[in-house]
Amino acid sequence: MRALVLGASGGIGAALVAALQGRGAEVTGLSRSRDGFDVTDPDAAARGLEGRGTFDLVLLAFGILGAAPEKALAQIDAGEMARVMAVDAVGVGTVLSHVPDLLDRDGAGKVGVLTARVGSIGDNRIGGWHSYRAAKAAANMLVRGAAIELARSHKGATCVALHPGTVETPFTAGYPGHRKVSAAEAAGNLLDVLKGLGPERSGGFYDYAGKEIPW
Repeated sequence: MRALVLGASGGIGAALVAALQGRGAEVTGLSRSRDGFDVTDPDAAARGLEGRGTFDLVLLAFGILGAAPEKALAQIDAGEMARVMAVDAVGVGTVLSHVPDLLDRDGAGKVGVLTARVGSIGDNRIGGWHSYRAAKAAANMLVRGAAIELARSHKGATCVALHPGTVETPFTAGYPGHRKVSAAEAAGNLLDVLKGLGPERSGGFYDYAGKEIPW
């Protein structure tokens, strides 16, 4: 199996690379810090993906939280919100625009986009985290649209949004009250979920146990 992991230098991304290699996959990992793969620069992203061939699995594991999640609407900073959206939403759309060329039209390729449960509008009961929530909700919509489009040209493809749970990484270090799992455990969970999903469930939003999350 050939796999592509984008955001490979992050906590979950690196764990996904290791888990895939442990399962015998040939893995290509790209990140901004190590390879200059910048999803906020469409030209840089295109160069990074050009000539890579096709993959059986493509994982989008990049994202940012922002300076500080807002606790109230009054704390929204337009510039910071735009920065989060540029990576977590526009960046996802930029990469997804290349996905049809990264999958074999006649194969059973899979695309997993790591978003977050807080991007669920239906599951939002406490508010706050406005920039991050909005960006993840936008990413979820892009996944849904990509799945619909892929179904027309890549009949066997599966494209889904995934919630990895709260993972022990520098990204979550400031949130000690949350129950966390290791990056290695999260990676294994996500790969197991993806293994069990087929085209009939493409376009869905699933957690680390394979349970569907409301939009």
